[in-house]
Amino acid sequence: MIAERKDFAEWRRKATPMKTSKVSFLLFSTLVTQLLSWSASAATQLQGAGATFPAPLYQRWIAEYTKNNPDVQINYQGIGSGAGIKQFTQNLVSFGASDAAMTDKEIAAVKQGVVLIPATAGSVVLAYNLPGVDNLKLSREAYAGIFLGKVTKWSDPAIAKTNEGVKLPDIPIIPCERSDGSGTNFVFTKHLSAISPEFNDKVGFGTSATWPVGVGGKGNDGVTALIKQNRGAIGYVEYGYAKNNKLTFAALQNKAGEFVSATTDSGLATLATTQFPPNLLRGWPSDPDGKDCYPIATYTWLLLYKKYDNSQIGEAVKKFVNFGLTDGQKFSEELGYIPLPKEIVDKSMEGLKTVQ
Repeated sequence: MIAERKDFAEWRRKATPMKTSKVSFLLFSTLVTQLLSWSASAATQLQGAGATFPAPLYQRWIAEYTKNNPDVQINYQGIGSGAGIKQFTQNLVSFGASDAAMTDKEIAAVKQGVVLIPATAGSVVLAYNLPGVDNLKLSREAYAGIFLGKVTKWSDPAIAKTNEGVKLPDIPIIPCERSDGSGTNFVFTKHLSAISPEFNDKVGFGTSATWPVGVGGKGNDGVTALIKQNRGAIGYVEYGYAKNNKLTFAALQNKAGEFVSATTDSGLATLATTQFPPNLLRGWPSDPDGKDCYPIATYTWLLLYKKYDNSQIGEAVKKFVNFGLTDGQKFSEELGYIPLPKEIVDKSMEGLKTVQ
């Protein structure tokens, strides 16, 4: 590029006497266009895809990182955890993202190897559309029953008994669920399976689910839209989506019997109960037992190749993820995410060092 700039300067010096010439102008314009094209093509381009849950935070990281690193262009598409894992496995992206991490079988299918990096964390809330009802408490029996199709009206005794003094309308409940393969699906169904043997038998858990009742929306934004558009609706979305869309969400009963709302502190209490196996940063606190724990909080993962075929791409990915794990964490809370505990940042940084 330095040589190209010298050539350009020399051409411009020699061409100065002809600057009034139309031919000179055209040649000058052509060369400028070529130089701009060469500069753009010289930028390292990273493509990521996966979970919609952390997408707003990843987009913020990209915006902040590229301000000081204009030689790197990063595009992230929130297409759902399932699709993100698929594209990552097929080597179509520089990095993937999933709220469900990856299974041992999925990891084994990636020839370059996989490094799972907990990148941020968040709570899954049950947002609802009931004008006039601002403080709703849902027992484990009630919200499991809603998504099993057993609790069908807002005036149902399972809801009324934990909401004394609240005027609950006698209208149908409209459960709203993810229609796409999603890590949010995985987290929510894993929790429901942990608290309800009936749910575990009839639905089970995974990135996709066959729901007994309800309507489906694509992505956290799709479920959010369904909730906003339908009186009587309730659905599971990431806390940040509920916050940014001004949705009302319920306090949920935890294992200790307490009704807890999603906050940074209640989410951190839940994350502190997570158990990671040796040499693998993968784990979910599916039913935390602390009285201060919000019952549904999770890490979400970036999926990196253990060995990159293109070392330039690999180094660029590592630098970007390093930024996300350090400076990027300061944007978490304002966007509705839980900043990573220091011990998890340290473990993630150790994992990042293994990427080649």
